[in-house]
Amino acid sequence: MNYLYFWYIDILAKHNIPEIFGDITFPILPFCIIAAAIILVVLFLVLLERKILALFTQRKGPNRVGLWGLLQTCADAIKLLTKQNVDIKGSDRFLFNVAPIVVFVPAMLLWGLIPYSSEFEFMGFSVTIILFIAIASLPVIGIILAGYASNNKYSLIGAIRSAAQIISYELPMTFVILSIVLLASSMNLKDIVLAQISVPPVLGWFAIPCFIGFIIMFICAVAELNRCPFDLPEAESELVAGYNTEYSGMRFALFFLGEYTMLFVMCLFMATIFFGGFLPLTGKYISEMCFTNSEFLQVFIYFEQAIWLFLKTLILVVLVMLVRASYPRLNSASLMKFSWKFLLPLSILNFIVIMIFKYIQDGGAI
Repeated sequence: MNYLYFWYIDILAKHNIPEIFGDITFPILPFCIIAAAIILVVLFLVLLERKILALFTQRKGPNRVGLWGLLQTCADAIKLLTKQNVDIKGSDRFLFNVAPIVVFVPAMLLWGLIPYSSEFEFMGFSVTIILFIAIASLPVIGIILAGYASNNKYSLIGAIRSAAQIISYELPMTFVILSIVLLASSMNLKDIVLAQISVPPVLGWFAIPCFIGFIIMFICAVAELNRCPFDLPEAESELVAGYNTEYSGMRFALFFLGEYTMLFVMCLFMATIFFGGFLPLTGKYISEMCFTNSEFLQVFIYFEQAIWLFLKTLILVVLVMLVRASYPRLNSASLMKFSWKFLLPLSILNFIVIMIFKYIQDGGAI
């Protein structure tokens, strides 16, 4: 982010603002951007899902609050903020209050690991992909705490289901990610994106040689998000609402916020490792053709890269929502068998195929 830092300092200098102010405020900007983006994205995703499900099931969906119902999610957010937080008798009050935070905070941190452009990366590490997997696994701890602390048997059963589900679907996902690391020869997400550059732009995407891996990753991501048909930890028809049965008000809103934040960030992650991330579909940036002589050309390119990434992510988000509209919930035994007896062997086979492909691509060099 060096380019953006110096650009920010230059803007402050033009307005006679001391450089020390820029040094202090620049690290805070990413947090503010992420916090604002999360709120806007969640409001948009909730409305989008309700509209898509309504269209898919031939209903109208939200259409009363605001034009075409666009303000419905804002009204829902206000309702949750003003609702009373009920303390359950016999619950572990400390763990009961901590659980929603443990679910939401990791989802927020994951946003900082995604490279939104070639310069716009909040946290860049040589092993970003391992850090992403580790942090993405943390929300299950919050779910287990919520189930245990609620003093409710339905919540506890939902929490135990979540733990079993996460463990089952983490392994196939890990083998797929190892395949991507092997193809890119790097664990850094930005390097993985740049490794997908090719002259015909789309042919460089890792989704082509690792198509089976993408299907496995997509299924595992849906399972990790606890979304239908893998929503056994909530299971309204049998567990009332599962691990968040006893939650209300802002504490319930944090679970809700964490769920949709994780939905978007997991789709961001898949778009990054399989579909070229911020690389353009056209092979050339539109900004280069429209703003050739502009002094802000590089900045326009960075923003265009982020737009390309968000467009790819949006397509994956819609696919996840269509899965919810299309498939019924699995039972617990079928869910476990599907992972251990089908996805895990298939992910190992995919990893072996990618090893052979990489060996041939490198001319037999070890």
